[in-house]
Amino acid sequence: MRIELLTIGRFARLCRLSVKQLRHYDELGLLSPARVDSGSGYRYYAPEQARDALTIALLRDMDLPLPVIARTLAADSGHRARILRAERDRPAERIGRDRTRIRMLERLAEDGLPGYEVTTGREPERRLATVRAVCFRADTGQTVGACVGRLLPALAKAGLAWEPPLWGLYPLDPEERMDIRVGARTPDTEEARIPDTEETHGPHREEPLGLESQVLPGGLVAETVHTGSYEELPLACNALFAAIHERGLRPRAPVHEAYLVGPAEAPQEELTTRLVVPVQESDEEGAA
Repeated sequence: MRIELLTIGRFARLCRLSVKQLRHYDELGLLSPARVDSGSGYRYYAPEQARDALTIALLRDMDLPLPVIARTLAADSGHRARILRAERDRPAERIGRDRTRIRMLERLAEDGLPGYEVTTGREPERRLATVRAVCFRADTGQTVGACVGRLLPALAKAGLAWEPPLWGLYPLDPEERMDIRVGARTPDTEEARIPDTEETHGPHREEPLGLESQVLPGGLVAETVHTGSYEELPLACNALFAAIHERGLRPRAPVHEAYLVGPAEAPQEELTTRLVVPVQESDEEGAA
């Protein structure tokens, strides 16, 4: 049976698309016509192509990028479901971030910069067993959670006891992609079983269980304590760095976070995090 092909105009009206959109989708290889007249260049579409065209229109209305739509149309049913669920999760993540921003803006509107108490003192030297990851700044929270999921089994497998709290180590100036570490202090008698950070990046690099040893030098620090969700930590960080600069101190890397009360121990609003920034006096800098 001969199937009647539709002109691009009729097909566009059938699928609630414009002729310009159909031509664009053809140029992208997203939806090619069933036939193109070699003489006139006119495009013709088969009625069964309407389903794909309507699907494209629907997904575009949901702001899905055209490359994602192309993968969706080309995928089998199982893979298609995974693609669409991944796209579903993106707005859910944005909604979560927007809710956090709303809470932070409301807090700033009501109280100004939150009144964190910032103190200075001296910290002892600490040697931590750490795992390392590189992540985008927006994915820091998720990456820290993944690092904890790597660190604790690695310590157990190595037979290393560890002392709370867990520590997060971050660069002084956060960039779009960051090198971060999550670690814990282990008994000094067992530290020799973990290679130093410098050793793991040499020509004979070895990373048993992914653990690296990193020393946090002792010395002068500025610190504060944040109670609440991790998403609101920038409020505490802002207050801490503002106090550092107001007091004429110079911050040094890495920034430390000690997770005193974690998600397994309390609800979000009761999480307790100690923020620590190594600092030096301005006269120390001049002497150096």
